Amino acid sequence: MDDEPDERAGSPSCLSLKSDTSMREPVNFKCQETVPLQDCSTGMNTTEDGKAESLKSNDSMDIPPNVQQDHGREEEWQGRNLSPDKLQSNVRGAEGNPKAHDGLPQHMEDWTKEHVKEWLTFLKVQQKIVICLYEQELSGSCLVCYEKKDLFDLGVSPAPAIQILRQVKMFRSQTDMIHVHGPKHHSPVMQKARNGQSAALDSNEDVETVFSDSGFSSQSPSMRLVEEHIELGQSRGAGKTMDNKTIFQDMIGNSSKNSATGSNLVTRICPTRPFDSIDPSFFYKENDELPPEMGPGNLLDPVHEYHMLPSVKELSEKEVLHEFLQGLFIFAASCMNSRTNGTIHFGVKKQRGKACGQVIGQQIISDSKLMEKFELCLNEYFEEKHLNVARTCIRPPKFFQILGHDGTSSNKWVTEVDVIPSYSITQENVFYTSLKTASAGEETPQCNTKCLFVREGPVAKNILADPNPRVTQEKIISITDEVKVWALARKSAEERNKRPPSQGHQGQKLKQLIMCGRDKFDDIKIIVVTDKCPSNQLENLSFLKEMDPFAVLEFDPESDINGTCRFYREDCIANLHYPSMYTTGESISAVIGKLNLFQQTSWVFCNGRVNEESMANKPLEPRDWLKKSCREINNMISFLCNPDLFSKDGLLVFFILHSAVTDISSPIMEAFCAIYRTLEGSDHMLCLCKDFDVFKHWRQLIETRCKVDITNKCIHELSLNEVNCTIHKLKGPHTLSVERYLPSTGSSSVILSKKEDDKMTLLDILSENECENTAIEADKTFGEFKRETEEEFYRGGRVKWWDFYLSERPGCLPFIKRDKYKDLYELITFPESSTSPCVMVNLFHHPGCGGTTLAMHVLWNLRNKFRCAVVNNSMALNNDVAVQVKMLLTCGNQDQSAYTPVLLLVENWNDIGDLKQSMLNVLERNPQNTPKVIVLNCERSQFPRECSRKSYFGNVFITNKLSVKEQSLFSEKLKQLKDHHMKPETFYAFMIMTKNFSETYITNLVNNILKDFDKASKKGRLISFLALLNTYVDGSYMSLSLCEELVGIQSPWKKETLENEMNPYFTLLINFTVEEHGTYKAVRFLHWMIARSCLDLFTQEHTLSHGEIIFDMLHCDLLYKTMMGKDLLVQNIQSMLIKRNRKEEGDDKDTLFSPLIEHIYKDEITDKVKEVLERATLRFEKSATLPQALARHFYLKAKDFTLSLQWAKDALSKKSNSYIADTLGQVYKSQLKEESSHLEDLSPEVLDKSLKLASKAIDAFRHSQDLAEREETVEREESVDPNDPLYRKRQRTYNMSGYNGESEVILNVLQVIQGLPLSTISERHKKDVILQMLKGNLQMSSFQNSETNANFIAVLRDHDKFLVSLQPRLKAIFCVFEEYFTYMKPRSMERESLDSRNKSKVFECFRKYIQIFCPSSEEKRKEKSSKPKISLGQEVVDQRLYLESKRADTFAGILQILYDKNGIEMEKILEKWQFIFYNEECKSSTSDMVNFILANIVLHNIKPTSKLLKKHEELVYHVKKALQIEGTNSNRTELYYLPMLLMWPTRGSTPFDLATYQNISAYVTSAKRSYQRRFSHMMQARSAIAHFFLGKSTGLKQIVSKRKLDEIVTSKQHPPLSGKTCKAHYLWQSGVVWKDPDVQKMLLRVKGKSESRGIYVHYPGNVKIPVRPVYLGDIRSGGSQEIVSFYLGFSMEGPVAYDIKYENDP
Repeated sequence: MDDEPDERAGSPSCLSLKSDTSMREPVNFKCQETVPLQDCSTGMNTTEDGKAESLKSNDSMDIPPNVQQDHGREEEWQGRNLSPDKLQSNVRGAEGNPKAHDGLPQHMEDWTKEHVKEWLTFLKVQQKIVICLYEQELSGSCLVCYEKKDLFDLGVSPAPAIQILRQVKMFRSQTDMIHVHGPKHHSPVMQKARNGQSAALDSNEDVETVFSDSGFSSQSPSMRLVEEHIELGQSRGAGKTMDNKTIFQDMIGNSSKNSATGSNLVTRICPTRPFDSIDPSFFYKENDELPPEMGPGNLLDPVHEYHMLPSVKELSEKEVLHEFLQGLFIFAASCMNSRTNGTIHFGVKKQRGKACGQVIGQQIISDSKLMEKFELCLNEYFEEKHLNVARTCIRPPKFFQILGHDGTSSNKWVTEVDVIPSYSITQENVFYTSLKTASAGEETPQCNTKCLFVREGPVAKNILADPNPRVTQEKIISITDEVKVWALARKSAEERNKRPPSQGHQGQKLKQLIMCGRDKFDDIKIIVVTDKCPSNQLENLSFLKEMDPFAVLEFDPESDINGTCRFYREDCIANLHYPSMYTTGESISAVIGKLNLFQQTSWVFCNGRVNEESMANKPLEPRDWLKKSCREINNMISFLCNPDLFSKDGLLVFFILHSAVTDISSPIMEAFCAIYRTLEGSDHMLCLCKDFDVFKHWRQLIETRCKVDITNKCIHELSLNEVNCTIHKLKGPHTLSVERYLPSTGSSSVILSKKEDDKMTLLDILSENECENTAIEADKTFGEFKRETEEEFYRGGRVKWWDFYLSERPGCLPFIKRDKYKDLYELITFPESSTSPCVMVNLFHHPGCGGTTLAMHVLWNLRNKFRCAVVNNSMALNNDVAVQVKMLLTCGNQDQSAYTPVLLLVENWNDIGDLKQSMLNVLERNPQNTPKVIVLNCERSQFPRECSRKSYFGNVFITNKLSVKEQSLFSEKLKQLKDHHMKPETFYAFMIMTKNFSETYITNLVNNILKDFDKASKKGRLISFLALLNTYVDGSYMSLSLCEELVGIQSPWKKETLENEMNPYFTLLINFTVEEHGTYKAVRFLHWMIARSCLDLFTQEHTLSHGEIIFDMLHCDLLYKTMMGKDLLVQNIQSMLIKRNRKEEGDDKDTLFSPLIEHIYKDEITDKVKEVLERATLRFEKSATLPQALARHFYLKAKDFTLSLQWAKDALSKKSNSYIADTLGQVYKSQLKEESSHLEDLSPEVLDKSLKLASKAIDAFRHSQDLAEREETVEREESVDPNDPLYRKRQRTYNMSGYNGESEVILNVLQVIQGLPLSTISERHKKDVILQMLKGNLQMSSFQNSETNANFIAVLRDHDKFLVSLQPRLKAIFCVFEEYFTYMKPRSMERESLDSRNKSKVFECFRKYIQIFCPSSEEKRKEKSSKPKISLGQEVVDQRLYLESKRADTFAGILQILYDKNGIEMEKILEKWQFIFYNEECKSSTSDMVNFILANIVLHNIKPTSKLLKKHEELVYHVKKALQIEGTNSNRTELYYLPMLLMWPTRGSTPFDLATYQNISAYVTSAKRSYQRRFSHMMQARSAIAHFFLGKSTGLKQIVSKRKLDEIVTSKQHPPLSGKTCKAHYLWQSGVVWKDPDVQKMLLRVKGKSESRGIYVHYPGNVKIPVRPVYLGDIRSGGSQEIVSFYLGFSMEGPVAYDIKYENDP
């Protein structure tokens, strides 16, 4: 070819930086189009010495793209009339102000909200707008995406909004103009420009443009693309180049346009696919721009050509294929001849007026057809001799899917073909092609045209196209020579480009990055961040299932349909979440519980899901994502990386990048930056890049955004398969069986899949083949594993299933069985023929005596008979446990009629009775009436024997005393341990049991090891903290990381260990794994008796008291810093200070304060308690229970009521709680007792003060009562201290202490009034007068005035209203107690003992009340003898006083008589009610009427032969009369209770009778409504009692009392429970009552229909009555409507069903 000058090779003649007045215009790159680069000086200004000026003056400052800064050459800047400072100031700031951008990052996308605030303040935007935007978390990455509407939505008025947007546009246009970069290899064109060969530049030195304010060089995306495109466009051969002017104007024009419109996030310049790579993970995004089409450069960088094929609608399929193949082979031939690599893209449109390509995509005909045609047509286009060369050089077509900007898939594709003319294949050959042309309408080609294509610029040129044969021949000769030159150039380029083999050892690097310096992979919490994974690579992500990631931040909106998420969920559980679910404002523990974190993987879709219905969770385009979702991602990451969640040292953030990230503001890059900020660096990160190209882009973006080199945290040389296998190997041999089995019916088994196991997060399930056929057993490390497992247990660690398995291996002694093993085993396997679906068994034991080990040993040996599991979270909700137990029960069981029972172990459960109730609510009763769940509660107690005696459930207890047989077994085991372990004598927990818990042994052990104890040292301080904690809080510990900090081990990569630092003390300690919201290491004493002995040593030998230790703990800030396990530690410290001993919780006595405080009172000075509690209130300033405890200290011990009152009010201000309000009342009550303790010295002033104190006390107690009624509402509306142990303990109880306190205060006041020294009045007369005065029947003036009592009477007169209110208020309190104890019972049987004690207190108060307000029988007889004739009204009053004295004047009192009185007493009571009822019939109240009716019913059940009884019909008449008066909307629950007893339809009812019963259903509904209105605040803690049942007889005989049933079942011998006589309560709970023949003979079995978890009884006459099942589990789930039968009981809440049976069951 002729060497013709290329007019397109021109270069800018002079480029200048514009003046400030023209900075809003895009950069103008001017040049003389026809002037070669070396002649560009003609348009330049010259200086006097003849040199050309490099830059124009400030008035016209067009900046050249190749200007570079040299910081060390100030004189050369000045030689060009432009100093660095001057150049910088010209492009910095708004309106040319040099301070505008000082201190701000160069790219606005990198600005934080503080940067934005500073910038807006400089722009003089109104301060309120600046503050508003700052509070909206407006960062730079959000600001660049905002439009006017967005600012309007945030409350910004139009004028400031326009100002802000224009300044943003101006700033970004300036940063796009500034091109800052470091030295690098450049293409020839760029090198010429940089070397200053133009006459415009008078020096060969590189000149860099303005440096950023931050002092770091960076490169704007637009200018970087300009440089890359120029490099790609360099010339070859004769040195001809493309038109650089066109390139620069195209690209910079593009950038300026995008910057001006703010749409640069929609249309982006993206890189092409890595050349000659088979990358199914690669994809294009719609409307992305690809680099410009250019001519060959260095021959190895591919040239690009873009084509859009016609659609099948425009041409036939054959014609489309022809167009595809012809375009492909022309391009391929031109590349092969020019010896340059190249890629042709089909589905990419050439943009008009631009050299870039726009990704459009096309629907491909058929990939198989394209491939087939491609192979067939090679021989048609190339000569046969070159056919194999062409086949080798031209790669098969590749197909890449087009994604929308929101990441969603489409049905459009880009088809690409790579051409690689390697020298070894092409040599110096010239490749001719044959083009086929067809006539219109003809299917077969008419002729072949021989062509010779080469690359000329961005296009293919046919050398043979010239019609002049001579010219053609000359060109062939010329091109043949040039091909030889190009071939040699190709060979040279390939040799230079040979990459040396990698020396990175990235496999080892991967291991190091994942293990983070740890020995075990399991100790690491992993957060995975990933993008879209190609389907053919999913199998290589199986390592994710092994990793069990804590969370996965997913940026593929289709992942749950066809991506990583779906692949993971095939075998594992992952919950689908959104970032907003982490940012609800709730506490960390609340979010953990709600999202089930730590138990199941959280798969967070960070850019929505395509299959989500809600628009709020749909995928977003990048610009919209930055505005709407970026803040949520930042907040979520702050949550995930919170040290309270888990330690940063145990965290690894694992980025998995399947495709290149090229957008600096892409969502995944924003996520990286957020994590980088939160973790304060990249130390805890690992980036897995698919290949070098992905790594290169990732590294460049991070360098730009974070100014850090991420290379040492990246893996890019390993394939995904290699990574997968490496991580699998890191996990080590498994300790779980490959397949786990559960026992099933008929001695069969079912598989427990990992997915099913993962669903039951609260249960540690024991499989039939636990520990069998594991990988660890076949591994060479098994011996070491066995030794470590045994040592951990015998040193004092918790027993594991492996301990039992290893003890059964040949040559090993069996696991030691305590003597009570057999008792517990039989109690579980023979559950006393219980018909209840859930059976409870208690195991009480001393701490550290092997109770848990015994329980788990029983589970191990019953694993083939029961489905055994252990609850692994003691704070789990009872309902959640019950649901998962049901899942375990039904796992793999298709037959719903038969189940293998579940044996569930719980430890130290807070409310075992409520757990049983929850079980009964979800479990359906077996047709065989056999238990489905046996709950074994392993309960620690210092008094196990007493707990066993008081327990309502079947139980076994063990103590810390061994029998002779047990001691022998331990001695034998010690001998065996000596054969296999070094120094088993140091297994101190085992040795303590071997020595039969000898105090002497423990004391000597502690004295020997702590002989050099120094309380001032760090390790002495730590050992004292742990000793106090382990002594006073069962199961307490401190995290290992906290212990390390306390002794001064700071670095997580240290060689020091706590064991080394704490020697020799550490031999008394053990570290173990804790699962509390994750997994971490913790430290505790080997045995609590060792901890207690240490405290004794500290006190006796080192003058270190308990008070000093706890005081030091309260001062130690390290204990309260953010860390793993902090919440539990804080709770335990507070528990030591607050939690009192209570008998109902298994303690030997009730205490006024916690055991620790009681000890300080006993052994130290009282002021020490004050110091400790005051310090605690400062440390836990939000806690209300600590100032409450301090108030109790002052009024109970110090008798300082002023300070006590202050602290009580302080506690109440922090938390409006009924218990704290009660404490305030107790302060007043105690002060009242103190003031009135000496009645003989009582003065009017003291009386006045006492009455005022009593009034305040009563107000406080009434406030406590009000708070108790609305406790649930208060706790929902007010903040609750989550660490408050009292709150956790009392959340399911109803606080009656306010009523107790008020009654005690009133009785105290009455006692004071009775003791007044009114000397002129006789004792009897004084009592009568005071009684009448208290009842309001007598004025104070009736007292005889004397000098002695005048002052007292004046005081009484001042408090007259208060005194008159006492008697009716006291009476109302007793009514509340009667209803509380009679209508309801505790939901927990353990609380019945507390109920009994409270009843005793109430009875004592009532006895005092009767003494004051009700005359004794002796007084009444004397009064009658003195006044034989009394009025009828007085007689009625006397009858009421009698009833009141017998607690029979209320409905609840009469109902209670059913259990307390005999027939004679009840007859007398009914006689009194008859007198009242018939003598006051006209004015008798409804309450009198219902009491009279109930008295008849009760007497009939106690003495059915009594002649006082009224007929059934008469009672029904009175009930109907009362109902007519009250209607059905009254709160008189008692009234609606009576129709259920007297008017319930029976089988003998006639049609005439049915008219009476039509409204019975309405009365049942009214009873339920009124009951809930009155007692809803108590229903959470108590359940209604059924006092009567429906019998088989008629009339009053059909009403059968619970008392009668109790007498029947308790009078008979039932199978004894653990050698004890069965209690009636247990007989009811277990269902034994319903099996008794006498009970079955007495009660009527009613038929009904199950509907929607309820029961309805249908009677003739369209009577449909709802009945509540006592246990919801008795009704089958699924809404099945079936006929059932049951026994009917009557509670105040309505009718209830017992012993439900499905009639159609076989």
